[in-house]
Amino acid sequence: MGKLSHIDKHNQPTMVDVSDKIPTDREARAQSIVEFPADVASLFSGGDIETAKGPVFSTAIVAGVMGAKRTHELIPFCHPLGLSNCKITIELNEDNCAIVECICKVHHRTGVEMEALTGASIAALTIYDMCKALSHEIVVRDTRLISKTGGKSDYARDST
Repeated sequence: MGKLSHIDKHNQPTMVDVSDKIPTDREARAQSIVEFPADVASLFSGGDIETAKGPVFSTAIVAGVMGAKRTHELIPFCHPLGLSNCKITIELNEDNCAIVECICKVHHRTGVEMEALTGASIAALTIYDMCKALSHEIVVRDTRLISKTGGKSDYARDST
């Protein structure tokens, strides 16, 4: 197990100094799951539904990208990053769940895991917000890092 990177030798919170690191290409993929009751999921049979607030999945994609780009404003010790790319996909599976995936890329001294996690989370929360009038039984769950490349080490979650 590693040590906490945002705690200094005096046990005080601190931003990680990345000034001596070499910039590399970095990518992270994160996922959130939005579980719908069957009657709500059936409304997405055409791929998206139009609500008074707009098309649900399309709006969630825009919100997720906006959230990923602003991660440093939400998470105290995240470095501001100029993302090279942020792509969000949303697919409804056979279990009445919207699978939200966010892939972020950057050429920088620090990784983009938090940006990918934030993008997936904000997209999932936007789906909830836009559909809550249909049901409060919607559940946002299982936000997690799926993979990351670049930097000190790569990571990929087991598919099991």
